[in-house]
Amino acid sequence: MKIGIFFGGPAREREISFAGGKTAMENIDKTLFEPIPVFVDGLGNFIVLKPELVYSTSIRDFYPPKSYQGDYSIYVESLGELSEDELNKIIAEVGERITPEQFSKKFDFVFIAMHGPACEDGSIQGLLEWYGVPYSGPSLMGSSIGIDKIAQNDLIRLAVGLDKKTTSISREYFESKDATKLFEEVKASVGLPFVVKAPHQGSSIGVAFVKKDVVEDFVKAVKQCLFIREVSLEEWNSVEHQEFVQRMANLDEGIGLPVSMNGEVVYHPAELLTKISAHFEQSQENVALISMNSEDAILIEGFVKGQEFSCGVIQNPDCESVALPPTEIVANVEVFDFKAKYQSSATRKKIPITTSLENNQQVQADVKKAFDSLKFGVCTRIDGFVTPEGKVILHDPNTIPGMSPTSIIFKQMAEIGLNVTDSITYFIRQSIRERMRTGKSTFKFQQLLTKLDVAIAKRIEELDDRQKVAIIFGGFSPEAQEESFVKARKVYSTLAASTEFYPVPVFVTGENHLNEELYLLPTNLMFKEFAEDIAKVLDGSIHPLIAETRIKAERITLHYTGKKVGVVEQISREKLTEIADLTSICTIDFSIDLPVYL
Repeated sequence: MKIGIFFGGPAREREISFAGGKTAMENIDKTLFEPIPVFVDGLGNFIVLKPELVYSTSIRDFYPPKSYQGDYSIYVESLGELSEDELNKIIAEVGERITPEQFSKKFDFVFIAMHGPACEDGSIQGLLEWYGVPYSGPSLMGSSIGIDKIAQNDLIRLAVGLDKKTTSISREYFESKDATKLFEEVKASVGLPFVVKAPHQGSSIGVAFVKKDVVEDFVKAVKQCLFIREVSLEEWNSVEHQEFVQRMANLDEGIGLPVSMNGEVVYHPAELLTKISAHFEQSQENVALISMNSEDAILIEGFVKGQEFSCGVIQNPDCESVALPPTEIVANVEVFDFKAKYQSSATRKKIPITTSLENNQQVQADVKKAFDSLKFGVCTRIDGFVTPEGKVILHDPNTIPGMSPTSIIFKQMAEIGLNVTDSITYFIRQSIRERMRTGKSTFKFQQLLTKLDVAIAKRIEELDDRQKVAIIFGGFSPEAQEESFVKARKVYSTLAASTEFYPVPVFVTGENHLNEELYLLPTNLMFKEFAEDIAKVLDGSIHPLIAETRIKAERITLHYTGKKVGVVEQISREKLTEIADLTSICTIDFSIDLPVYL
């Protein structure tokens, strides 16, 4: 089956999407699918990307091409109004431009790895439905709810109750109201401290925390979430100008270009530098830079004290929802924003939440009810808090969870026995099943589903014929264990997606070679954050919530892997030579007389 993997897109999370697209390309099951990389640029053009460019570090490393970049690192929007000929010339350097009318001729299914507005709000989903192409993730309605944080709160309140103080403010009301009076209104409504959010962004973009009773902090937070950046003369004189305008163009730390400045559209960082300099030569008033994709309103939520969690919900083959084990986000930061989420080591993730079994079960019950009531499908990750009193407060459903190999959703699916490759197969298969529920192209999608199910069953039957590669990692010191675990995860993912090999992870521990211990590991342990997390469960202990969840998800596990979740098993070197044909040694502390996988 030909799978168009759509990544990039016009939203602020395009770099995260690009990383997710690479994950899908690398980990998709090559025995079942032929992946076709489709880069969607910031202008909405669809480009079948040259294969070698897929593994670039960043979108701006290849697009627009370096010859268009100059002294700044820019996205294509900064080139301004391009003629069709100019645009085609730029696109031709990186791949083949295609139109929606060509989609069904190029691929059988679209795997959406894009995030944010236009990507997970029903826009691309509607386009694909119009052209009869099945796609991954929830339907139009589930997608539109999943991107609107204001609507989500209202609907979650109806579905499961929501003991959280919230309010919203339109941009027009904010600009027309006295800031001090408005601040007093907000405090009376939600209390202090509170969180300000851009209601249509994902990946924790556009989030600010107001904790002090200072009106200036409130105004700054609101403008940040409306994507309005004010620059004072004092600030301008204190920064390196070229570096400052580059930061404004960066989507992870600036508001992105183009922007509106004094009613005029500014596309390029160099142009922005010139115009800000000219402004301050004539005036000492602040410059207001407004993103061309600014929000029209902001959401304000009362600060919730509690354990932060994220919990995915998926479906069995007949579309019955199953809540996965929730992940606790232990953050050494005040706000789990974009930087904390993707660019910092300030957070740790624990499965399940370090609270009572009853609280964990309540989290699962609530997210399952919200998933069903809000008509999501396939997969949705729902975040929330467990308060010290044991109350569960939900917020921020995410219908296209992050797709890096270490993303929360993959860690949770690993707990029921699915690795990244199996999970991607699940997303594709279950999405085809979900598309059948819309009453459009039902017969066509049924045929596609039947064909895929037969192929999945055949793949499972043939797994025993593959060469077994023992991925040996760990070691006799904590440092060796951590270093080798990083290598082992990469090898594991590569082998899981291959057509020839089957990964067999083996963890080595002990004091030295004389008293070494070898452990055959189940899938879920390869998705722990650190090797020390593996070492803690070598006794085979399983949290009762995870045991319960595995029973509920058994039909899913069997459908995609053909077996129940394995358990930790201590083995000897002799046993290792019996179960493995090759080895991949990821630790410097270990050697064995078996052919080596390279």
